[in-house]
Amino acid sequence: MEDKKDFIGIIQENGGLIYKVARVYTHTREDQEDLYQDIVYQLWNCFGSFRSEAKISTWMYRIALNTAIAHRNKEKKKGNQIEIDELLLNKPDMTDGLKEERSAVLFARIRLLNDVEKGIVLLYLEGKTYEEIAGITGFSTTNIGTRLGRIKQKIKDQIA
Repeated sequence: MEDKKDFIGIIQENGGLIYKVARVYTHTREDQEDLYQDIVYQLWNCFGSFRSEAKISTWMYRIALNTAIAHRNKEKKKGNQIEIDELLLNKPDMTDGLKEERSAVLFARIRLLNDVEKGIVLLYLEGKTYEEIAGITGFSTTNIGTRLGRIKQKIKDQIA
């Protein structure tokens, strides 16, 4: 029972991390909810094997990103589907219209990135250091810096 309480507390503390991953790797609210549940399920399955060698958020990101990529690959195998832009379906609950618009544009551009780039950007937006991102992704710190520079430029070019 103690594990269950610990797990629920960790999910409550880090729910935003899971939501961000689900939002970037999906296009509809239903898919976001499905992926969110898949991620929580995978976290629960792996919870007993967490060895505290890394921060809990680092461990969660690894599992969340791997689950999101697997989910996306599974969706690709289903065949061609017409995707409805999230701007039509899911407006974030924000009171500032400009902030809402910028957030929607940013997430739309992030969705256009490849899976690895999405993961790196999410970690960066979460405030992770290059060292932490490198630890989660397995890339070198220098490689993360280079990739982030290219990703930022790619997003700027798309917005401009």
